[in-house]
Amino acid sequence: MGHMGRVLALDVGKRRIGLAISDPLGITAQGLPTLERTTVREDVAKLVELTTDRSVALFLIGEPLHMSGDKSRQAQYIRDFGERLTEKTGVPVQFWDERLTTVQAQRVLKESGISIEKRARAIDRLAAVILLESYLDSRQSGSL
Repeated sequence: MGHMGRVLALDVGKRRIGLAISDPLGITAQGLPTLERTTVREDVAKLVELTTDRSVALFLIGEPLHMSGDKSRQAQYIRDFGERLTEKTGVPVQFWDERLTTVQAQRVLKESGISIEKRARAIDRLAAVILLESYLDSRQSGSL
């Protein structure tokens, strides 16, 4: 059980970063307010602050592989972003295949019947929550 402490999941998009955080035991996932992006430097600074406030032990970053599994240009960008976070915080990053999380998030929201406008705002956070949940589940079932 080397991994104690909170896991912060990031769904990194071009304009927004969806965020979700686990409880200290790494069992439940809770959405945090979505980060509206400005510059990489500022985004990282905000995340550093969050990391300190919440004593985050691990970053979980959704990695957008194409359905075929090829690494996309966005995936490279996200890897660089993750490296920068680790540099600034000393907190390790784990990349997690997120191909299905956005699809799943959209389905959950559709079924919840909330308006399209609200849905657009909620999607990033929900994608981060689903990302984190899928990771925590696989960790608990011992497959990691």
